[in-house]
Amino acid sequence: MGTFTDIGSVVEAIRAAEIHSPTRGHPRLIVGIAGAPGAGKSTVGAALVHLLGPAAVLLPMDGFHLAQATLVELGRRDRMGAPDTFDVAGLVAMLGEVRRAAGTVLAPAFDRRVEEPVPEAIVIRAEVRTVVVEGNYLLLDTGGWESVAPLLDLTFFVEVDRGIRLARLIERHIAFGKSAENARAWAFGPDEANARLILPTAARAEHIIRVQQRVEDISKRP
Repeated sequence: MGTFTDIGSVVEAIRAAEIHSPTRGHPRLIVGIAGAPGAGKSTVGAALVHLLGPAAVLLPMDGFHLAQATLVELGRRDRMGAPDTFDVAGLVAMLGEVRRAAGTVLAPAFDRRVEEPVPEAIVIRAEVRTVVVEGNYLLLDTGGWESVAPLLDLTFFVEVDRGIRLARLIERHIAFGKSAENARAWAFGPDEANARLILPTAARAEHIIRVQQRVEDISKRP
């Protein structure tokens, strides 16, 4: 297991893997970026895709959230974000299609403003050769999630100090409409319960990412 402390080194590792991608028997390299809520997966993934260029696309796991109405019907709305509040079978099917298909593939995104998946919002065109998948449970080995990791060609786990992670979560929840009190309750409640499931999965990653710089700034570079 290797440890990376800057995004540039992660890009180099992905580019090295791209060279050998055709020998894997499928047209695209699929890179998994896992980590606990608030670890910075989305930001790291966006920075990587930005630096890799137009032949790379970001595919967030959040697009496979179950719809709000479904969560209410199942009695799971109060713990949205838990492993069983996602369409893991849909994610597995999508990754399989991304691996097999040489043409365009349409994937769902997630609208945080309304907390709903948006079907066919991400376009993975034929010329895309690297798909960066980011999400909490990519390396989980229960509940159907064990079918995800075998579809990933290269895996990373993003680690960050717990205090920074919780502060990011609270800030994010407030930005999307929660009161400060509710934001803290959700960060220390459902989010932290999910983190306890996710953190041990770091041992299944090929590499760890401990970014020492502001990846937000890197992702804005021309």
